[in-house]
Amino acid sequence: MIDSNETIEEFLAQHASDVEEAIRKAATTEIMPRWRQLAAHEVDQKAGPHDLVTDADRKAELYLTEALAAMLPGSVVVGEEAVHANPASYEAIRGDAPVWIIDPVDGTRPFVRGEAGFCTLVALAQGGTLLASWTYAAARDRLATAERGKGAYLDGERLFAGVPEPGRDLRVATSHPDYTTDEQKHALLGLRTEGVAPRACGSAGLEYLAIARGELDAVAFSWEAAWDHAAGLLLVEEAGGAHLTRAGDPFRITGGNALPFTAARDAATARRIAALLSGGA
Repeated sequence: MIDSNETIEEFLAQHASDVEEAIRKAATTEIMPRWRQLAAHEVDQKAGPHDLVTDADRKAELYLTEALAAMLPGSVVVGEEAVHANPASYEAIRGDAPVWIIDPVDGTRPFVRGEAGFCTLVALAQGGTLLASWTYAAARDRLATAERGKGAYLDGERLFAGVPEPGRDLRVATSHPDYTTDEQKHALLGLRTEGVAPRACGSAGLEYLAIARGELDAVAFSWEAAWDHAAGLLLVEEAGGAHLTRAGDPFRITGGNALPFTAARDAATARRIAALLSGGA
C-alpha cells in the first residue's frame, strides 16, 4: 500500500507483483470458471448484439476495482462496465489522481463463444500519462507487462517489436465496420492498397501484444475507449513501437484524437499507416 510520501515509481517497484496477483486472482475466481460455462442469463447486450457483457465482466471488474483502489489509496478507477453504468465516471482519466483503467474481459464476444481470444487489461496512468500496464491472457496463462521507461515483457522475457520484413505486405488489424462511421470507413479504405494486408481485429489487447511481439505490423482503430487501448499502447511503446493519429499526433488516452489512429512496430510504419488513413500515399 502506498503512503503519502511514496511516489508512483516507488509504489510500482514494491507492489507490481501485487497488481499481477490481483489480476490473476480476478481471472481465476471470476472469469475462468465462467469460460465455456456461461448460462443464457449471464450474457446481456449493451449497445447492440455486437456489444456484449457477461457476469464475468461485471464481477471481475468489481474485484479489481476494490483490490486496486485499496492497494493505491487516493487512486481512482475507470472500468468499462462502471462507465457504462455512469458515463460521467470516465472524466477521472482527465483528473490529477492516479487512475486504474480496467477492461475486465477484452474480447467478450470470443469469450462468449468459448474461444481463447480474450484478455484482462489494466493500466495505471496519471495526468494523461501511461505509467504501467498489464495484459493477461487467462485462457493461455500469459502475462505481458510494461512500465514507462523500463521495457515490455511477456512472462518475464523482454519484448522487442522490431521492424517489418522488407518486401512483405504490412499486416494490419483494423476496426470492425460495425464500429466505424462513414468517414472512418472511408479513411480505412486507404489501407486497401499495394503493400498492405488489412484484416478485421480481434481482442484489441491481444492485437497490441502481437505488435509488441513482432507478429503483427500495425493496428488501425476507430474508437477511443481508454480501457481498450491504454495497456496495449504502453506495451507497444516499451517494445519499441509508436502510435499516431490521422493528424500525426500521438494518441491521447484523455481523448480528442483524430480517428482512426494507428499503433505500429516502429515509427516509420506508424507514419506510413497514418498517412494512408489521411489519404496520403
